[in-house]
Amino acid sequence: MKLFYSPNACSMAIHIILEEIGKPYELALVNFAEAAQYKPEYLAVNPKSKVPALMRDDGTVLTELPAIAWYLAKTNPQASLLPNDIESEARVLELLEYMTATVHMRGYTRIFRTATFTPSPADEPKVVEAGRNMVIHGLQILEPVLGDKDYLLGQYSIADCGFFYIVYWASRRANIPLSPALQAYLDRLLARPAVARMLASEGLR
Repeated sequence: MKLFYSPNACSMAIHIILEEIGKPYELALVNFAEAAQYKPEYLAVNPKSKVPALMRDDGTVLTELPAIAWYLAKTNPQASLLPNDIESEARVLELLEYMTATVHMRGYTRIFRTATFTPSPADEPKVVEAGRNMVIHGLQILEPVLGDKDYLLGQYSIADCGFFYIVYWASRRANIPLSPALQAYLDRLLARPAVARMLASEGLR
């Protein structure tokens, strides 16, 4: 398998999952700084111009973070990254969808790609503030799911791999303070060997 990724992007979630699984895989850098996601070479892989994308051993490509995460967990049951019962599995997918489609795309995108939301530079601070409020609201929704458990559903799962980049970005990129519970959760994830290997590989540690 080959993961198309960009450092410190949401593809970190899939990178963690691959490290947790422990099987051989390749990394293919998509350099956002050089707009590589829009170049013909990558468009031939993923015409959506974003990461992550996973090229499987048969040459087919899977895109969209929740779909890739679910596929990897289902095809590698020995890694125990997905609950066994249908209710909990549905909750995992529900969480991943909310993280990626709402907290990331509606919140963080306003913070990191502000100019795409307004033609007026004078309005950009308002866009950033709106994005920050969306992220903070998202964290307020997700924190009660965690509660006093070590991981979102008790058992470590692909939902936690996804939530990692959400809380990591809050702490390391967006300067959004984490509650004590979420900071402890982030520290717990940072202590996992798979996360440490991912960060080292992407030049983030």
